[in-house]
Amino acid sequence: MKGLYCKVGETAAEAKFVIQETVSNVPSALGSNQVKVQVKACALSPLDLKLHEDLKFQKDLVPVGREIVGIVLQVGPKVTFFQPDDEVVGKCYSDFCVRSPVQKPEKLRWVEVAGAIRDGLRAYTALHTLARMASGHTLLVLDGASPFGVLAIQLAHSHGVKVLASALSSEDHKFLEQLRPSVGVRESLVARVIGVWDAKVDLVDSCLEETGGLGVDIVIDSGVRLHEEEPEARCLLPYKHDIITLLGVGGHWVTTEQNLQLDPPDSRSLFLKAASLSFLNEEVWGASSARQGRYLHIMKDIVEKLSTGTLRPQLEDPVPLYDATVSMEMVQKNQVRKRLVIQL
Repeated sequence: MKGLYCKVGETAAEAKFVIQETVSNVPSALGSNQVKVQVKACALSPLDLKLHEDLKFQKDLVPVGREIVGIVLQVGPKVTFFQPDDEVVGKCYSDFCVRSPVQKPEKLRWVEVAGAIRDGLRAYTALHTLARMASGHTLLVLDGASPFGVLAIQLAHSHGVKVLASALSSEDHKFLEQLRPSVGVRESLVARVIGVWDAKVDLVDSCLEETGGLGVDIVIDSGVRLHEEEPEARCLLPYKHDIITLLGVGGHWVTTEQNLQLDPPDSRSLFLKAASLSFLNEEVWGASSARQGRYLHIMKDIVEKLSTGTLRPQLEDPVPLYDATVSMEMVQKNQVRKRLVIQL
């Protein structure tokens, strides 16, 4: 049995990805409430080594590809919801998973489910848990063509939310304009695509124009531009002042920017709007056993919406495990947004 790992260096740039045997890591006996799962497919997403260190997950070898689907091989004596040969979805740390799986409908493909686990969980956390999304709200999704952005748009639209989305390139712009709830439906999922790649387009003006000057109810960012001089990849990110300006009264700003700092004028603006700021970190679901019931409910709902076609992740052709190291390096360097690995 083999697994994909990140060999941690002194800096993030020195991290290397390797495939190695995992037999020694597999427990010899299951606990009473554990389930052993053989992985059939997993998704590769950027690995946040600093977050792993902060959450005390840090090891010399960090498991990669934790969003998995597979087949149950063995169950503990107190497990009643699963039987051997069941197809399940869950979070994993190597070839075998023993943590909080849910049933996978037979009609869903392995890669389809693996590609939606992390981004679906992030979308639910942002929209339901943090922003308290409701029908009639207006939502702005920044970088709407990202794997996370697409699922957030689909989830919000299914709840009667008006969706605006920013596009970082002309290709993303065209993709978002053609995004539909299902095949054959003419209505677009996105009410307005804002092409921030075009220097003539202003994000704030576009949002205020679309909302009659009221501002949006929810903003989900893909990062925030913190300084004038930023790497090219971050130049299209909005400034924090822009997001606060386009936010409506009582609005919710959900940020993925870990290093965000608010100056007193920024806090004052949020106070005057009675607006809130939340940090999106989907890893928090594993930080407390008291949250496991809610986590399992979300996972089941993600799988159900995949089954009905409400959520439809944008998938690329999967790669075999022996190509996973190169694929993960590309993902970590943001050269590609996501990769899927399938066990042959």
